[in-house]
Parts: sequence; structure tokens; C-alpha cells
Amino acid sequence: MVSAPLDLPRLVLAAPTSGAGKTTVTTGLMAALRARGLRVSPHKVGPDYIDPGYHALATGRPGRNLDAVLCGPARLAPLFAHGATGADIAVVEGVMGLFDGVARPQPGEAADHASTAHVARLLDAPVILVVDVSGAARSLAALVAGFRAFDRRLHLAGVILNRVGSPRHRELLTEALADIGIAVFGAVPREQAVHTPSRYLGLVPAAERRPAAVDAVDRLGALIAASCDLDGLLRVARAAPPLRTDAWDPTTALALAAAGDAAAADTSVVAAQMGDAAPRVAGAAGGRPVRVAVAGGAAFTFGYAEHVELLTAAGADVVAVDPLRDDTLPAGTDALIIGGGFPEEHVGALTANTRLRAEIAAFAARGAPVVAECAGLLYLARSLDGAPMCAVLDVDAVMGPRLTLGY
Repeated sequence: MVSAPLDLPRLVLAAPTSGAGKTTVTTGLMAALRARGLRVSPHKVGPDYIDPGYHALATGRPGRNLDAVLCGPARLAPLFAHGATGADIAVVEGVMGLFDGVARPQPGEAADHASTAHVARLLDAPVILVVDVSGAARSLAALVAGFRAFDRRLHLAGVILNRVGSPRHRELLTEALADIGIAVFGAVPREQAVHTPSRYLGLVPAAERRPAAVDAVDRLGALIAASCDLDGLLRVARAAPPLRTDAWDPTTALALAAAGDAAAADTSVVAAQMGDAAPRVAGAAGGRPVRVAVAGGAAFTFGYAEHVELLTAAGADVVAVDPLRDDTLPAGTDALIIGGGFPEEHVGALTANTRLRAEIAAFAARGAPVVAECAGLLYLARSLDGAPMCAVLDVDAVMGPRLTLGY
């Protein structure tokens, strides 16, 4: 049983390849729509934690991931609906090229599993293709025609031309695309004044350069407002059909997990049957809620908004701790979670915070729950690139020269 369909205007911004400017255009579009007074729900295809930080600055709402690998295809529309609660429009930034998904799909999975195209189909959302047109002319029409024909299940509503060289360049491209019936919703000029620095995993996280990031997002919003047809894009978004799904709910998700049926798609029926059966964390001494500290700040920026929502729904009191700034754990901390990020970029400051490192080591030594992944494990190591860390784990971590990506 699915409740009333979700009538939410929505767009997916995709590209032929990585590096076409999706994040620039998407973040600018989010900021421009917000400047019009719209409540914009930001989403990102895949496990990327960096781009959502810029989306959050642009919209004032948490950036949300739509990851068909980690969450499963059946959960994506419900998670999308949950994140978009109260929004006027949802904007989804794609990942890599439009049809680029996992390298080796499992048996039964489509060849483009977890791609932007896959997510767009699951959301029944129109796609706007952001194309880097540097050095391109009439041949661009052949490229776009190929993307339109490759999967007819998608609604490729039009394109935004990025890095346009001149007004004449725009005219040539627009005329070529008109010949094949493709609408152009914007022509973004080459803009050197708006620069967002990158490193090996993409953009430098917004939390590491907040004042500059806020300024960049504001300038991107002005750039996109001046160079794109916002009214036309809104018409496309509002033409998206109602989405038949129930919004994900953390309390219901906990109940499903407790029942051993976390992958069930029809959550409304299960929730009605289970009532208030969602598990809750046991209270701490004195009857107060269990206090869970979650590492944050510039060194630990990788995390999902739903993680905190699930902990809160389970009855935990979730508090933040910044290992770069806080020299103690929050008072009454019962458990600690340290997620991903870039501790190697802040190793000196992390090492200098000797008081917090010693407290975390003592906290773990007395058997308190500590959950860490990725960067969190580096912080719990004895050392990172020779610099002292928390020494909870009897290992020494060293950053290698080769970047490894994957699930």
C-alpha cells in the first residue's frame, strides 16, 4: 500500500563525463532557486560526501545521497521523498557520466546499475544534460542525440551549455541543437572568477574553507541566474509526474530492521502492523538518554544525515565533537562515532590536541562503544604518517601514493 503520490517538481542534472561542471551548475542552480524564495531539496547520486556540503550551503538544507549500492534501489525513492519533505523543488546532481554505474554489476542488475540514469528512472525525473562545450561546434548535436537515443526510458529534457566561449559560440551550438529538437536552458560562460579548489577525491570540502565556500556559492548562484533560463527549468521540473512512493521514516526503518525485514519495500503496511515496535537504545545511568558523540568539523566531514536521524529515532541524544577544536568529549558521552574525512590534511592539529586523544584512548580502554570507519580508523591508529594519533588501534597508518576508489 502506497499513500498518495508525491507531487514534487524535480530535476536531475547529469553530464556526458566527469569534469563537465555538474557541481558548479547544480550548486549554482540550487542557490539561484533559493534566491527566488523556493525551498530547494538537494540530492547527490552515489556515496559522494563532498558535493552535498556545497549543496547544503546553497539551499540551507542537509545534502542527501541517493546510493543504489549502499541503500538498494527500492529505498531510493522513499529516501528522496523523506529528504524533500516540505520542499518546493528537488534538484539531484548526478555522478560521473549519465550512464556510468558500478564497474561490475551483479547478476540481475542492469548494466548502468547505480548510475545517474538508473536513479533518474527510479525517481521518474527529467534529466538536464550539462555539457562542457569547450572547443565544440555542430558536432555537439551528434553527441547529445546519442545520449537521447541511448535509453528511451529517460526523459532528456534539454541541455545546459557550460564553458561557452562567446555569444557567437552559443549561437552555433544552439542552432545545431535546435536542428535535432533539443532545448537549451542555459549557456554558462567560461568563468575564472568563481574557482573551487580540488584535490584527490574532488572538491575541497566546504567545511574546510567555509567563508570562501559561502562566497563561491553566492557567486555561482548569481552566475547561473544570469546565464540560465530558470523559468524554463522550473517548467520542466513541474512537469515531472507524481512519484508513487512512501517517504522513508527512521522509526519505521528501525522497526523493519528489528523484524529482520529491512529490505521490505512496502514500509507502510509493516509500520501499521508493528505500531511503536521500533527498537530504542537502552538508557544510561540516571534514566537519561544514551549520549552518542559524532565526530565532525573540518577533519571529519563524511557522513549521512540519515545516520543521525536513525540514532535520534532510537532514543539517543546525539551531540557533535570536533577533534580539531574540542579538547574533551561532550559531558556524559556514552558512545563515540568517528566517520570519514581528511585527517591527513589536518594531522598537525589532530596531533596537537593531546588531551582529546588521551581521553578517547581511555574511553575505548574501559570498553565504551567506539565505531569508526575510513578516516576514523586512521585517527584511532597509533600514528598517521608518523604523527601520534589516539593509539586505540595497535597499527601505524601511512598514506599511499595511489588513490583507490570503490565500495
